[in-house]
Amino acid sequence: IVSKVESVISENHKVLLFSQFTSYLALFRKAFDEMGISYAYLDGSLTSEQRSHEVNRFQKEEGIRVFLISLKAGGVGLNLTAADYVFLADPWWNPAVEAQAIDRTHRIGQTQTVIAYRLIVKGSIEEKIRELQKAKSMMAGDTLGEDRFNQALTLDDFRFLFDSAEAAL
Repeated sequence: IVSKVESVISENHKVLLFSQFTSYLALFRKAFDEMGISYAYLDGSLTSEQRSHEVNRFQKEEGIRVFLISLKAGGVGLNLTAADYVFLADPWWNPAVEAQAIDRTHRIGQTQTVIAYRLIVKGSIEEKIRELQKAKSMMAGDTLGEDRFNQALTLDDFRFLFDSAEAAL
């Protein structure tokens, strides 16, 4: 992820990097510090004044090309139109939360195309969850209110999820 972000910012793009884990964000902070890459940072521990300060730094300072954001703290109430790349470092089980994070860039004043990346480890339970989300979304879109929609999560779906988790142990 770090090398991809470095590549993107070297081309004069601005990046939002979301994670649901502040410990994961700490790893990114350490890597960017070692590389001399300046960034803004937001998690749930910041006061409203600190939050505003970090948002303004990212939006206005040319040298701040990366914004590290806790998914929960940054999912609502932010207008980050300076960014044109969004990285979701780890998937969130609720796709609406991810969509809200990506939507931080799609606001009045956005003049650039925004590219979003969801990073998922192959063979992980997150990959299985993403597959289930896609299947359930398609089913809901096709049959909302119909008989097939009542099959929301079947026993086979649970087996599908937990077989991969058991194999990982």
